[in-house]
Amino acid sequence: MAGNDLHVGVLALQGAFESHLKIFRAMGIEALPVKSSQDLERINRIVIPGGESTAIQMLLESNALRQTLSERLNHGMPVFGTCAGMIVLSKVILDGREDQSPLNAIDIVVRRNAFGRQVDSFESSIDVEGLREPFPAIFIRAPIVESVGDDVDVYAKVDDQIVLCGNATTLVASFHPELSSDTRIHEMFLSLGE
Repeated sequence: MAGNDLHVGVLALQGAFESHLKIFRAMGIEALPVKSSQDLERINRIVIPGGESTAIQMLLESNALRQTLSERLNHGMPVFGTCAGMIVLSKVILDGREDQSPLNAIDIVVRRNAFGRQVDSFESSIDVEGLREPFPAIFIRAPIVESVGDDVDVYAKVDDQIVLCGNATTLVASFHPELSSDTRIHEMFLSLGE
């Protein structure tokens, strides 16, 4: 696994960023909350957490983070998006607002809230490519990946729906691995770009 020389950031504008910070601390890795372009300069990889995708996108704009973040991602900074973070990092959003403009960090088409409303939240043990034991995945108003580009690898599905995939620098999950005590998906993220 990656060493302590990592400078991990968690976008801390809205959503479940505290849970990601907590799981990195449990792994013995210092993670910084990212709220400004100065914070963004201090890190070399970032997590975009779950929350509300339109709110995250508006806050990226209002905090003058979108352009810098987009440039860093285009230059290969590893990124991990969970739930709403998956939507923000996608290429195309189905059922989104017309003013939603994703960061295009990974060539996927996503559908928002594909598993239903908050009351339809569920937990499922999923088989993940590269992991020996199933992962306890928690789905809350989760998106799904409708299609992937040629450079995207699919790591897990639920009911034939893609819920975990990635490319050389980007990992995205429909579910919330930060709500589990299982660190293996975060370890996958930390291995990106090595």
